[in-house]
Amino acid sequence: MADSPVTRWPLVYERLHAHFGAQDWWPAQSPFEVMVGAILTQNTAWRNVELAIAALRAADALGVRAILGMDEADLAQLIRPAGYFRVKARRLRALCAFLAAQGVAEDPGQLGRGQDPVALRRDLLAVHGVGEETADAILLYALDAAVPVVDAYTRRIGKRLGLLPEKASYGEIQSAIAAEIPADLAVLNELHALLVQLGKEHCRPRPRCELCPLLSLCPHAYA
Repeated sequence: MADSPVTRWPLVYERLHAHFGAQDWWPAQSPFEVMVGAILTQNTAWRNVELAIAALRAADALGVRAILGMDEADLAQLIRPAGYFRVKARRLRALCAFLAAQGVAEDPGQLGRGQDPVALRRDLLAVHGVGEETADAILLYALDAAVPVVDAYTRRIGKRLGLLPEKASYGEIQSAIAAEIPADLAVLNELHALLVQLGKEHCRPRPRCELCPLLSLCPHAYA
């Protein structure tokens, strides 16, 4: 049974943080590696992304100039473990071309310094292969912009908790979270990572409700 108090995103954050602890996400050695990971993680598990990034690093190809100077077919083979490797090779090269055009090829972490995050988000969305989730992951994890990231776990968990309408758009979900969670970089970072962890361990398509830290809040439990 759900608790009588109305569930809100801050309560979800508090419960998950108390249960799982700090997630220290996104694992990467540089802002550019985060950007690469944001492309590679599309439609695949993170362990596959790690394999692809390791291959890029081993080939000394984890850089904007290196990727742009590489034959696209060779790049695709390096990132093959991430799946959809030909598509993702084109997307990586498009992102790198954008970074080079912005004058930050040598230090991608400087992208958008001093720029309005809304305008930077619009510019990122214009890059081939960069959708809303990818753009926001880059903004939050690589560029320290306090924006909520919405993914399949966020949607599933939010709907089951009654926090989101069934057909909420990406923007509607993002606005709902932003209305309740302050524009705090650390909190938004942790919230997204904690929702991913909950989605992997408990709130699956076929949920494992028994030990879920949000069990008492969830009207969907055992449904």
